Amino acid sequence: MEHVTVIILWISIILVLVQNPSNVQGRYHYHKKTSKGSQSPTPSPESPQSPEPVAPPSTPVAPSTPVVPSTPSIPPNVPSDPYPGDYPTDCIFNVMSYGAVGDGDADDTKAFRDAWKAACAVESAVVLAPSDYCFKITSTIFSGPCKPGLVFQVDGILMTPDGPKAWPKADSNKQWLVFYRLDQMTFTGSGTIEGNGQKWWDLPCKPHRGPNGSTASGPCDSPALIRFFMSTNLVVKGLKIQNSPMFHMKFDGCEGVHIERLLISSPKLSPNTDGIHIENTKSVGIYDSMISNGDDCISIGPGCANVDIMGVTCGPSHGISIGSLGVHNSQACVSNITVRNVVVRESDNGLRIKTWQGGTGCVSGILFENINMENVMNCLLVDQYYCTSKGCMNQTSAVYVTDLTYRMIKGTYDVRKPPIHFACSDTVACTNITLSEVELYPYEGELMDDPFCWNAYGTQETPTIPPIECLQDGQPEALAEVAQYTC
Repeated sequence: MEHVTVIILWISIILVLVQNPSNVQGRYHYHKKTSKGSQSPTPSPESPQSPEPVAPPSTPVAPSTPVVPSTPSIPPNVPSDPYPGDYPTDCIFNVMSYGAVGDGDADDTKAFRDAWKAACAVESAVVLAPSDYCFKITSTIFSGPCKPGLVFQVDGILMTPDGPKAWPKADSNKQWLVFYRLDQMTFTGSGTIEGNGQKWWDLPCKPHRGPNGSTASGPCDSPALIRFFMSTNLVVKGLKIQNSPMFHMKFDGCEGVHIERLLISSPKLSPNTDGIHIENTKSVGIYDSMISNGDDCISIGPGCANVDIMGVTCGPSHGISIGSLGVHNSQACVSNITVRNVVVRESDNGLRIKTWQGGTGCVSGILFENINMENVMNCLLVDQYYCTSKGCMNQTSAVYVTDLTYRMIKGTYDVRKPPIHFACSDTVACTNITLSEVELYPYEGELMDDPFCWNAYGTQETPTIPPIECLQDGQPEALAEVAQYTC
């Protein structure tokens, strides 16, 4: 009887194994990876999920002060850094395989264009500029539409021709790398984008570069280093971008942009070298990056909405700016901008809103929170009389500035300028300005206790240092008239 029981037990085990062969033999399947879903901090267009590659073995650029967190609290729905080892070899388009030399002297433009063209037709493809090489290419438009998930990965050095004289006459001198009509594209790598800007900055038409420190007249076009145009669901991360002739990175007509762990740098006196400029662009996140340059760290132009900036270290620079807006009597609409957990140091401006007289439109829903200032002029600045020449005329129309909040703004200011300056339009007052826990002390010298306000209305939730007695309570009597300026 005991033997019969053992036999029955063995028969049962064999039947179970036959019915469930996966328990005894694993089978290999190739599955295309998809990104892990998470809630974006700002709305973005719905689109298929991009592949989630593996991060490259590079050290992320982290801010040097504890006030800046290492990662955003609500990570956006984007893929992480790609690495070629995570892709089948037929998805990697190495520019060396398309004839690139990579010695810093040869023109590798054709190799990059050919690699892009081939990769554009393949889903989740990688255009790879490998490490240990220096590639020089001329002005190029990398256009789509392409298959989703395309990655442009620079692990070596990618650089421009050296100055205006080396720039091909047939090429546009307003832009260098242009990414056009793309969706779900990632620009990343552990390498460097080199702009060779010095000879552009030294042109006599640049500020103070002419004879005896003058600025010569005449055309003065200089190329923006990287431009994204009419594209959606973009990721830019991990790169070092330096010495741009003009703007380092520009986004125009885009939606769904995620930027993180960039190191952007150019000398303090390099003219018009904004770090990141956005205009007519919505749903943008800029995180955990370090920017030092000769103009604005980040500049936000007209047509921008739903922008989240966090964990950025800025300076030396001209600070973080909204504007300029309303030039040539134009309409400008900017809304829902959040700047938090940021350090601004050694800069000519801190947090600035600048508009021209004569414009229309509205700036609304602006939050500056937990900002650390280190020896900054014009820490909090609203300038509705912005002008770049002496010939600006007084005009009654203006961009309406409202719902502006400064919370936990602390640190030191350069005493050459008042730390708080709210110069609002004569006819269109700034309204709903809120100040809370604003504490600014002189970097050196005596406390400057005369913040400036003109036609500015709002409230102080806590005492401000230095005291600001010029901010008017309530609303202006003519508030109803601003309806024509809203967007």
